[in-house]
Amino acid sequence: MYVITPTWTSEAEVPPVKPGTEYWQSLLVVDDPDPEFRTYCHLFTTRRPWQRGCVDDLLRDTADDKVAGILITDTRMQRIHHPYDGGADVFLTTSDERDQMRDRHVDWLSSHPSGL
Repeated sequence: MYVITPTWTSEAEVPPVKPGTEYWQSLLVVDDPDPEFRTYCHLFTTRRPWQRGCVDDLLRDTADDKVAGILITDTRMQRIHHPYDGGADVFLTTSDERDQMRDRHVDWLSSHPSGL
């Protein structure tokens, strides 16, 4: 699996790579005419073998709002889990796969009529 972590800056220059990660790519998120207000998202990846509990600390830090914007994917990047404080978004390959996951985890879903 891959764990993708963002670093947000106002500079296009890639910040130092964190230990255990590799630089992947940078995105210009806000292209303001004033360079002081441009925003870049620099993405770093870590490839890990899947083991039960291997991202528990990261998920806990996300729930506690210590980190944000992480993505957890399979190695083909076809399925994406995007946790955040208060929930998570899951992107799957087909609507059938989505429906199966929804049915398996009905207790986790929002009771709000919009599903949000």
